Formats: sequence, C-alpha cells, structure tokens
Amino acid sequence: MGVFVFLPLILPLTAWPVARLAEQHLHPRTATRLLTVLAVVLSLCSTVCLALVMVVGTAQLPGNPLPDGWSDAEVRAAVPYDEVVGKAAIPALCAVVVACVRTVRRHGRVRRQAHRALAGLRETEVAVLPDAVPYAYALPPGGRRTGGGVSSAGTGRGRVVVTTALLDRLRPAERRALFAHERAHLAARHDRYLLAVQLAARANPFLRPLRTAVAYTAERWADEEAARVIGSRRTVARAIGTAALVSRGTPLPTLAGLAAPGPVPRRVAALLGPAPAVRPWPPAFTAVGAAAWGAAAGTAISAMSSANSAVTMVLILHAATPL
Repeated sequence: MGVFVFLPLILPLTAWPVARLAEQHLHPRTATRLLTVLAVVLSLCSTVCLALVMVVGTAQLPGNPLPDGWSDAEVRAAVPYDEVVGKAAIPALCAVVVACVRTVRRHGRVRRQAHRALAGLRETEVAVLPDAVPYAYALPPGGRRTGGGVSSAGTGRGRVVVTTALLDRLRPAERRALFAHERAHLAARHDRYLLAVQLAARANPFLRPLRTAVAYTAERWADEEAARVIGSRRTVARAIGTAALVSRGTPLPTLAGLAAPGPVPRRVAALLGPAPAVRPWPPAFTAVGAAAWGAAAGTAISAMSSANSAVTMVLILHAATPL
C-alpha cells in the first residue's frame, strides 16, 4: 500500500485545469458529462482512501473490531501503520458521510416541498403559480399522492414551474425560450448531474471547482438546446437577461432554472456568438485537450491506487485472520 493510498486525496487537483477550460472550449453537454464523471470517480476514490487509512491506522488500537492477527509483526511491517493519521481519518470520514447524507436529505426535502406547493393545480407539463415574485425552475418527477388523493407528482417527465410575475415580464418569444430551456433541464435530467457533483464536493473539497463548473455548463446546455428548439440564439439570450434582471434566481437552490445564480453575462455572451462545436472528446493538441487527458490520467491513477490499496488490505486481512 505505502504512500499510494494517500494519492486519491490530492489527485482531484489534476481536474482543476479542465474544470475551467471545459466551460470555455467544450460543448456544454460534453463538459457537463465529462466533469461529472471525473468528480464522481475522484470522490469515490478519495472516500475509499479515507476508509483504508482509518482501518490501517487504527488496526493496532485496543478495542478495534479487527482480528487479533493484525497485531502480528508481519502485518505491521506490511501496512503503513500510522496511528495519528488513522485517528484523524475517523472524524474526516464521519464528516464526509454526514455531509453527503445531509445533502441528499436536503435535496429530497426541497423537491417534496416543491411538489406539495403544486398540489391542487392541474397536472399539466407547465404549472403557473399566481405569485408576485418572478421565478421559474424545472421540477423533476418524484412526488407522490397525498392523503387526500391529490397527486403532487405532475407528469412522469417532470414539470416546468413559472410564476405569473415572470410571464408578465417576458415577450411571447421569450416565453417560448423559457419553456424550451426548462424542458431541456427535464429531458436531460440535469438535477442528477447537479446532485452528483454536490455529493462529490462534499466528499472532497478539492472537487468544488468541478461543482461550480457543472452548475454553469448544465445551464449552458439548456441554453443551447433552447436556442436549437426555437431557432434564435438572440431570443434565448434576451430571455435570460430579462429573467436575471427581474428575479433573484429560484427559491429552490438545488433545482435548475432559467435565472439560476451564476455568470449570466457569460451565458448571454456565449449565446450571442456562434454555436459551439459538438465533439465527444477535445483535440489532444489543445489546452483543453491536454487538461482533459491530464484529468483522465489523474482519475485513472486514483482509481488504480484505490483498487490496489483495497485489494492489498483485503489480502492482508484474510491472511492475518485465523481460520
């Protein structure tokens, strides 16, 4: 195992360059998928690393649940025994678990509250709320029937929620852009990408730049899809700018929306330019290509290091366990 067991804790740093460059040089769909995969794999590897460090570092302490064979001299020589690091890994791993559980529960609570707010409305794809506060967001499916028999789930594909205040401030063409944008969020299930990178950032703080990048590229993905559907990039840009001026984003921060917090001027500028090229992988001899390959290499090393350390620990544990 050696020092390789600690590599997954710092290898997320290899993804920082591509997190920034992907926003600027990759198609938003490609960037969202690439960064999400990198974040999920790197976070899983770092969590496994913490668990291994905790087990190995505390194996010699009294009261541990491991077999007595782990106290043998051969076992101590085969594993990187460090009691201080092992003890420090315990609260770190507990913090990761607690943070991830709280994130999942908060995400579920927000969605349930949003579905309950729509109870009593007709189960149409678009739900218009009589609210003086202008906002709109895409609500994925996931509600369930209430005790009174009223369904709060909406359609199986989710619902577009918009207030009358925002509709009153948009022109007809901008309304079409709004609906196309929110439908794009629902069709691509951007809520899953956002939740995945949030959990990854909770597991390893080094992955926070990827969370920020995915929050932006998911919005850009929906922007580009809306522009394709309505056939006017300028109209989508105008709709985004108007929504950003009259609203403060959505009241549900874990859900995607047209005026989601973030670099709105960059989104508008991107829509006023040419459509981005769709490539499954960036060219190798470019800055973003080199960054992507560097992040992929760091992710592969992290995965191999975690797998090697886990297998080594299992083999040692099995050999040290009496029959």
